[in-house]
Amino acid sequence: QQEEQECSETHMSVLWYAGQLAITYYDTEDCSVYFMPDIPDNEDLRLLHKVIGEVQPQTIVTSAKQDQNIAKFLTNLTATAGEKDAGKPEIVLFPNIDFGLEVSKQRILSRQFPFIPSHMTATEKILYLSSVIPFENPLMIRALGGLLKFLDRRRVGVELEESTVAVPILSFKKFGLSETVNVDQDAYCVLQVFKSDIHPSVYKLSSGLKEGFSLYGILNRCKCKWGEKLLRLWLTRPTWNLTELNKRLDVIQFFLLAQNHEAVLTFQGCLKNIKNVPLILKRMTLSNTKVSDWQALYKTACSAVCLRDTCRSLTSTIELFQTISRVFTDDLRYLASLISKVVDFEGSISENRFTVRPSVDPTIDEKKRKLMGLSDFLTEVAQKELENLDDHIPSCCVIYIPLIGFLLSIPRLPTMVDKSDFEIEGLDFMFLSEDKLHYRSARTKELDSLLGDLHCEIRDQETLIMHQLQTKVLEKSEVLNSVTEYTAQLDVLLALAEMARENSYCRPRFTHRHGFHIKDGRHPLMELCAKTFVANPVNSGEATRRIKIITGPNSSGVYLKQVGLIVFMALIGSYVPAAEAEIGVIDGIYTRIHSRESVSVGLSTFMIDLNQVAKAVNNATERSLVLIDEFGKGTNTLDGLSLLAAVLRYWISRGTQCPQVFVSTNFHSLMQLELLPDTPLLEYLTMETHQDGEELIFFYQMKQGVCTVSHAANIAALAGTQIIERGVEVSELIRNGKAIKRTDHPSRGDRIEKCKSLVEKFLRLDLDDPQVDLEKFMREEVLPPAASVL
Repeated sequence: QQEEQECSETHMSVLWYAGQLAITYYDTEDCSVYFMPDIPDNEDLRLLHKVIGEVQPQTIVTSAKQDQNIAKFLTNLTATAGEKDAGKPEIVLFPNIDFGLEVSKQRILSRQFPFIPSHMTATEKILYLSSVIPFENPLMIRALGGLLKFLDRRRVGVELEESTVAVPILSFKKFGLSETVNVDQDAYCVLQVFKSDIHPSVYKLSSGLKEGFSLYGILNRCKCKWGEKLLRLWLTRPTWNLTELNKRLDVIQFFLLAQNHEAVLTFQGCLKNIKNVPLILKRMTLSNTKVSDWQALYKTACSAVCLRDTCRSLTSTIELFQTISRVFTDDLRYLASLISKVVDFEGSISENRFTVRPSVDPTIDEKKRKLMGLSDFLTEVAQKELENLDDHIPSCCVIYIPLIGFLLSIPRLPTMVDKSDFEIEGLDFMFLSEDKLHYRSARTKELDSLLGDLHCEIRDQETLIMHQLQTKVLEKSEVLNSVTEYTAQLDVLLALAEMARENSYCRPRFTHRHGFHIKDGRHPLMELCAKTFVANPVNSGEATRRIKIITGPNSSGVYLKQVGLIVFMALIGSYVPAAEAEIGVIDGIYTRIHSRESVSVGLSTFMIDLNQVAKAVNNATERSLVLIDEFGKGTNTLDGLSLLAAVLRYWISRGTQCPQVFVSTNFHSLMQLELLPDTPLLEYLTMETHQDGEELIFFYQMKQGVCTVSHAANIAALAGTQIIERGVEVSELIRNGKAIKRTDHPSRGDRIEKCKSLVEKFLRLDLDDPQVDLEKFMREEVLPPAASVL
């Protein structure tokens, strides 16, 4: 079954006061409110900027009475009419009274939430909400109150519903960034974590885009929608929480064991039937449930029970399996049983409406029996009616029309032209349709009183049962939300395990030491494209070899991206493409590899490069990874070399507090002029090559050393460039300090010959001859050759 693609929106409420930040936001995709407990944030509001970058809200709600710092911050985010397409959020200001603590508490406690059982008293409701929402965080409560005010005023998602229908909120979930690794958008672009391609058919997706060849694209083997969403979330929030990472790796390791293959197949089969539960629950709160939703919910509940039973049968210490065994309660079996006993799936599909099974309601069963036997009964009634009609009326029938009732239908005779001709004694004319005259008779009126409007009565009673069933389901929405959460985790880890099995990935080991050691590391994307891929090691110590300078021919940039991707994959809890990998604690990945140019930015390419390096210099710690490729090439050679040397000397001066730095460069003067001090922090690497005559052979193997030649001519030959010999000649002349000879001027011998020829022509000229035109001779014979010689 193909699930619906709905446009998701996110609306955020933000408060910052006395160095404390509170954030709540509402996601229309799962109708959940996410909250972040009060957390410290400096005046630069870096944490807020990180959250906004990840959540990408369409609207930010805040108090009109705010601190100057956050007011300035939000001003820079304001979306004007011409900038809305740029992805900037709309800023909505409410009076400060709407964010009052007591007002916000009352707004939360007085609201009706579908996941709270209706039989709870006011006191029980307060206790229940206090177990879900941390009321001890006053700033967060105020932000949540303002968010609820905004949702009710804007009526998000229920704009076309009646005013009595509230915005559905199906759950409250905690959201945090305290242990997230800092990876900016430049790094995501360079490492190709995500890549959007234009879909060949714009009718396939609402955005007209599809996922291209990216890390997310190759890892996404998920079976259900929420697995795909969680995988994307993990990729946008890499973490250095080693406990969480090892939990994920334990599950992947379990799935890779041969004796657990049958359990893996069972999990994958069940996950295919996990449907979009939050969307179904949202429709139920709006009383807009579709016929297919009931079957989807039934399949989800049955598959969740199967997942739970499978987890219980596994004698494993995996925490995820234990959680599923505990959280997937018998409420799921109860819901599956209740839906299967009440809903008539085949009847619902054939009639395209909710229908109930037999024996659910005796009244409905009796009315359906009457409706089924109505055809034969009406035939008998029609025969009796025909006996009372004139002989010139050949036939008649009794029909039932919902909302109108029972009618006597008579074919139109040729003599019946005007409306006055339709009148028949003892019958009340109703209407003419398709040459059939419809009347009410005494018998049809009697049928209306005895049988009533059966169709409408059956529908009304089945709709009432559907609403009662919806209420039962919404009361159990907590366990259904747990199904969505934990099946998504299971789905992602199964996808990562499948990728690791197919490509021989290894489990990374984490250490609290700085640096990392990778044996036979590979680029996860490049190895899928290349016929053969040469693996390379990565060794970066705690007190030595923290800064690596890579010189030489092509593929240095691939090596940098390979290092970044292996570390990044480890930080989402995935196996990595290597024989062995030991990864130290990483708090951020900074890159200067690719310049993301944009007309709206208004910066030159070199200025964008400088900003990227400045971000690394200002923010990178001893736990950060910095990747720099060809920095300084966008300006004068001497200036670029000076800037690169200055940046490297700054990091060297920090000693063991410098980040893990990988720099590839073709500034060979950096080593030849000894611009960097001799220190164990530095390590020089180069790609191994072999010169076989005029042909350069690439081994793509990293080794220690410095390459003094860029091999640009050989690489240009691979690219099909024809003007190589002259380039090699000029390069050698510059390297040896000799003058460069121009090729567009004739040689000295050619010029002497031309001069001799010109002199001979002049000597043969007879100046005493009156026929000689000296001016014409100078213009045509002397001046053109002289210009080419001079």
